[in-house]
Amino acid sequence: EVLDAIKAREPELPVVIFSGHVNIDTAVSAVSRGAMDFIEKPFETERLLLLVERATETERLRRENTRLKQDNGGAGEEFTGNSAAVNQVRATLKRVASTGSRVLISGPAGSGKEVAARLLHSWSPRSSGAFVIVNSARITAERFEQELFGEEADGKLVRPGLLEMADGGTLYLDEVADMPLSTQARILRVLTEQSFVRVGGNRQIGVDMRVVSSTSRDLQKEIEEKRFREDLFYRLNVVPVTIPSLAERRDDIPALATHFFARYAAEQGLPPPEVSEEALATLQAYDWPGNVRELRNVVERTVILSPRDKMQVVEPDMLPGEITEGGVKGGIGLSSLMGVPLREAREEFEREYLTIQIRRFSGNISKTASFIGMERSALHRKLKILGMTDRKDDN
Repeated sequence: EVLDAIKAREPELPVVIFSGHVNIDTAVSAVSRGAMDFIEKPFETERLLLLVERATETERLRRENTRLKQDNGGAGEEFTGNSAAVNQVRATLKRVASTGSRVLISGPAGSGKEVAARLLHSWSPRSSGAFVIVNSARITAERFEQELFGEEADGKLVRPGLLEMADGGTLYLDEVADMPLSTQARILRVLTEQSFVRVGGNRQIGVDMRVVSSTSRDLQKEIEEKRFREDLFYRLNVVPVTIPSLAERRDDIPALATHFFARYAAEQGLPPPEVSEEALATLQAYDWPGNVRELRNVVERTVILSPRDKMQVVEPDMLPGEITEGGVKGGIGLSSLMGVPLREAREEFEREYLTIQIRRFSGNISKTASFIGMERSALHRKLKILGMTDRKDDN
């Protein structure tokens, strides 16, 4: 009765049943009436935490799919930028979106692999279906197959798995290299036969879904070290897409930063702030080992910790210390210049200044020269005098 009352008021709310008297008929009845799952008392804490995580993920997926239906293409908000690298990725995603081809997205952690996968889904004919994430690194090996394939007993469904949730939509295998070898074999069979068997069951269940995978590892190396199946790799890697690190697409940092500042300012009830050229230059000079995710976190932290009356214009001194001090590792300081002649101090300053600017423009000498107000040939001469290696010349 409690379950029926909850579902009457909040039909989309995930509900988990706790009971000290659970049998198969009770469990099947609860699931058929809308319960997401059940737990028999006493229960293990790990099991409860896994169910809570799954329930929150289910609700997040529901809200995300609702948003995608209302604003098709909205998944690409964070895939902001106009650099050659991002334009190439975006063009590839658009070309492959209308097909059913499997896509393997590679790139460093935090670079936007899930964002790219969501964008691919939102552009596809399956956009009205679910986008279901399999967090390969977060599901224990012992529970992986139950989570993926679901469970049944005595021919009755106990709990659907992620594969069934993805039917008609997209299944996203996040960090697929973390998937246990035993599960890799079963996934390979699913991809081959377009069907699967629930844990505890014996009948084949057909499934219609697109599979998109991602990895931050070198899968060829994983194959050589017998940690990843080569045959599964070729099944998943029909269309490879590589997401560049943020350091490889510094031209996109101003657009990304402006977007994130506007978003997090709005969450605090503030108008979109202006981001000064000096602040943007500081952000572009940083290496961003955590990629877009780190940039997003830095912007959110800046908005939250800065006084509200200062959030009209973002200046470098409002950014975290590791960003403003991390432009050049081992860079010069005023105290280190006090004991050297003016000429040497000037050369040290010029060397560090040019290093930061060249890094800011991804090694493009022409763009650097234009920004600092020098002819390209003069900048080449200056770099030679300072003993600095030339970077990319134009493109």
